[in-house]
Amino acid sequence: MTTQMLMLIAMIVLMSGMIVAAFAGPNLSKASSRRLSAVKLRHSDSTEAQMEKQMRKAVASQYRPRSGRAGGRIDKLILRLQQTGKNIPLKRYLLICGGLGLGTFLILATRGTPLMLSLLVAAFVGLGLPHFIIGQMIKRRLAKFVARFPEALELLVRGLKSGLPIGETLTVIAKEIPGPVGEEFKLVTEKMRIGHNMEDALQEVANRLGTAEFQFFVITLSIQRETGGNLAETLGNLADVLRKRAQMKLKIRAMSSESKASAYIVGSLPFFVFTLVYWMNPDYLSGFFYEDRLIVAGLVGLVWMSIGAFIMSKMVSFEI
Repeated sequence: MTTQMLMLIAMIVLMSGMIVAAFAGPNLSKASSRRLSAVKLRHSDSTEAQMEKQMRKAVASQYRPRSGRAGGRIDKLILRLQQTGKNIPLKRYLLICGGLGLGTFLILATRGTPLMLSLLVAAFVGLGLPHFIIGQMIKRRLAKFVARFPEALELLVRGLKSGLPIGETLTVIAKEIPGPVGEEFKLVTEKMRIGHNMEDALQEVANRLGTAEFQFFVITLSIQRETGGNLAETLGNLADVLRKRAQMKLKIRAMSSESKASAYIVGSLPFFVFTLVYWMNPDYLSGFFYEDRLIVAGLVGLVWMSIGAFIMSKMVSFEI
């Protein structure tokens, strides 16, 4: 590659990073409103303000890191594998990634595919395909957990109202609720049997799951321990809120399904057409892998398509 081409590629990457940073930056109005609410809570003496202050304090204490060592990428990968609930060792996952990548490269190389294209496709298959499959497994398991978690809370409320201690009620949930909910509560009860604190065991599960619903449950228990009150009534209200939250998610998914389908089609159509044309007539598009001008044009197109896909994903994604 020439020096001008390298400078052009660096400029394109820099511009795309600046655009992404501009879209993903913090909202100044939201930050100012958070500061105003914090000042208001600090100088207010009402009961609601005190409760909200306790909740913010509990949230900060729950999310405070317990060790000074920041988790690296290996730790994050191990956490992802644990979130699947399939007990997949890290070595097996790495071997699968390497085997898929090497097998794809050998198949493409034997069919006369250009070296650069073979390496790109092999890297995509070896790294992207297992990551996508693991992500889908995590998403499916978390969806099952969120769907059955309000039922577990209602069972916990009934146990507390009948006079059972919360530890025995958690054991009942682990036995009665099938699926991911029972598995996670079983881990909590096992940790409590070997001497762990209940709050620490629940927080460890919350960190592994990464769901807001279970974090709400842990925060509720922490606030109730500090402020007191009727735990059964509080958990009953939490179960009702989580059910309404799930209903709102379904409504949003139904209303945004058409936009998401359009975004998927528009985003995947250029890659589909390029692959189809290259499969039918490789000589027509082979210049994109060795001619400098076509390589620059392809990189520019990929950058602009990435920006468009990022904007479309932000437009069709909603948080509750």
